[in-house]
Parts: sequence; C-alpha cells; structure tokens
Amino acid sequence: MSNQKYIALIDCDSFFVSCERKLNPELNGVPVSVVSGERGCVISRSREAKLLGVPMGIPLFQAVEKYPECIYISANHYNYTKISQSVMSILKSFSPNVEVYSIDEAFVDFTGLTKLYKKNYYKLALELKERIANEAGIPVSIGVSRTKTLAKLASDKSKSTRDRIRIAGKASIRELLEKTEIQEVWGIGRKLGVKLRGHGIRTAYDYVQKDDKWIKTRFGKNGLTIKAELLGVVVSPISNEVELPKSISDTKSFPDFSSDLNYLKNELSIHIHASCARLRRINCKCRSVGLILKTKDFRTFYEKIQLKVPTDFEFEISRAVFPLLEQMFSANTLYRSIGIVLEEFNSCEQEQLLLFDENPKREQNEQLGKSLDKLEQKFGRNIVRTGFVNKNVPFKQGFLTKPQDV
Repeated sequence: MSNQKYIALIDCDSFFVSCERKLNPELNGVPVSVVSGERGCVISRSREAKLLGVPMGIPLFQAVEKYPECIYISANHYNYTKISQSVMSILKSFSPNVEVYSIDEAFVDFTGLTKLYKKNYYKLALELKERIANEAGIPVSIGVSRTKTLAKLASDKSKSTRDRIRIAGKASIRELLEKTEIQEVWGIGRKLGVKLRGHGIRTAYDYVQKDDKWIKTRFGKNGLTIKAELLGVVVSPISNEVELPKSISDTKSFPDFSSDLNYLKNELSIHIHASCARLRRINCKCRSVGLILKTKDFRTFYEKIQLKVPTDFEFEISRAVFPLLEQMFSANTLYRSIGIVLEEFNSCEQEQLLLFDENPKREQNEQLGKSLDKLEQKFGRNIVRTGFVNKNVPFKQGFLTKPQDV
C-alpha cells in the first residue's frame, strides 16, 4: 500500500470567464460569456450565464438575440495564457510532479505530500485551492483519487459540492463509479457511450464489471486501460516532461470584411508575431509555414511552404509568407479572416549551426525577437508591432508602437 499513488486534478472554473473577472472585477456576479471573436461562438460561460440558458457553442449573433442580458466578451488568449502560467507556477511550487494537461487543467501528484505538509488529502486540496484563489485570482475545482481517470471523475463531481473538492479514496471509488454515466468517463465520450449503452453498460461501474476479454475484443488495449484506471490501477502515470505541440496557429475574424491587401498583411503580421512569441517560449524554431485565408462566404484557402532554414523570427517568416499571400489574394474578393500555421519544430538546443549562413543578421534577429518578448511581458501584448503605414506606399515592413503608448 506504500506504493499507492494519490493524484489530484486541478480544473480552473469557467477559465476564460474567470480570467476576464480577474481583470475586471465589475463582471463578478453578472452573466458573462466569452466568445471566440466578433463573428465567433460562445466558448466559456459564467454560472449566471448557464442559469440563463446560454448554450456552449452558440453563434454570437444568435446569443445576443436570445440572451441580451448576458455580457459577451471577445477572447484574449494572450491574457489567458499569462494567467494560466501563474496558476501552473503555483502548482509546481506545491508539488515536484505536475503534468499540465491543458491551459486550465493540470494533474498534481499528491503522493507523500501528507507527510510533508502534515495535512490529509482534503486539507491539502483546500490549501492549494485557496493559494490559487489568493495568488492567481482564479477559482478552481479539485478531485483527488488513485489514478488520473478517477481524479478527473472526482474533479467533475466536485463542481456540485459546496467547497468544490472531492476526495475519492478506496472506500468511495465504487460509489463514484456507480454515480457516473458511462459517457462521462475520460476517454469514452458520447459516441462510444451510445455503443456501450447498447450492450447494457450505463455506468462506469457497469463497465468495470465486464471481463477483460470482452472489453479487449470490442475496444482494444485502450478499453483495458480505461478499466484498469477506473479500478485504481495507475496505467498512465503523471509526466512532467513537456511535449512539443505538433503545430502553432493564430487566426481571428476581422471586425469588418476587407479586400485591402495591406490590411490583410497588417492582420497577418499580428498573427505571425503571436505565433513566433509562442515558438520562442517553447525554445523552438519552425521549418514549415501555412497561410489560411477565409472569404466572406466561408470559403477557405490554405497554402503551405517549406523554409530553407528553421526560424522563430517574425520578419523571416513574413518574407516567406507575404509573397504567398499576394499569390492567393484576389482584389475582387471580400475576406473575413486570415491566419498562420507553424509546423515541423526543431528544438533550439538541438539546432545545428550552418557553416555558410545566408542570413548574416540571424543572431541579431534572435536577440531582437527576445527583446520584443521582454517588452510584451512588461508592457502588454503588441506594445511593439509590425505594420504598414500607408497602403499607397510600396511595402516596407517595420516596427510601430501603439499610438496610445507613444
């Protein structure tokens, strides 16, 4: 029993809304929904918005018409990322073993912390919850149990408790499984849940009663993994190794449709900069760049190019992708959005130096990129940005400061 793990899942409540409330306390206690853009859909709702009936995923124009009393805010992922980093920093100071699962969720290894902090698992969770609320200003729900899958279930159930904490130890695992609909289990979902219900399996407890051969025949190795984790056997341990993303993308709908090429370049520059900043944060460079153009009538165009040398610098990507934009652009077409996709990452630590570098300013560019990141950390996103001063003047890219910051 000494080897028994105890794992907590920390889940930030209505994270995007919570971030907006942290930045603007006047939003507390009123119905708030965060939307993906001016023509986007609802991606986060406050408790008050849920009580109004605002559904997740509803298009903004429909939501405004049906639920006018709700406040709608366009998502600011830059702010959300910074707040997420502060939450994850608290978790990593609390336990040496933390796995960041998403921007608003993380698994924390509680094993052995009862002796370190001289508190039981409930009091550990309560202390961590209060620290996050006081230091990061974000409310969280916490589930603690013997595996990631059980911790996820406990976290989901904690949202209906007074203190938003649920401990599922050995004695209460069966009760947790009996009260969990099969489609609620992490890794199953609605589609597979319908299939399992066809076999008479309605709850997580019904699932673990099936023998291994029956499960493996129908659902393979992954089905057995889910069963083992539901029974408290750790198959997927916490890993604090950071995996590189397969791609980084940044896009946003325009406030108004546009057929102005320089306007598109300005918007694209913003997305390139945001993507390069994320590349530098994970200490990587990209070798492949994709350009997304979406028209007013929702036609989507996508082209991809390979870079001769991996980079994380805005101007190098701009020089490669702007000619591609000019080829794809049609002056007779109205566009609703533009975006960038970076792929094929190389770690900077493993980068091979070139004997004959075609870009003699590469080292200066790298230092400039890092300087931009430091300025943004201190003064906010896009305090310095690239742009085009006059659409009637031939293209010359450079750095501009926000007018209000001059």
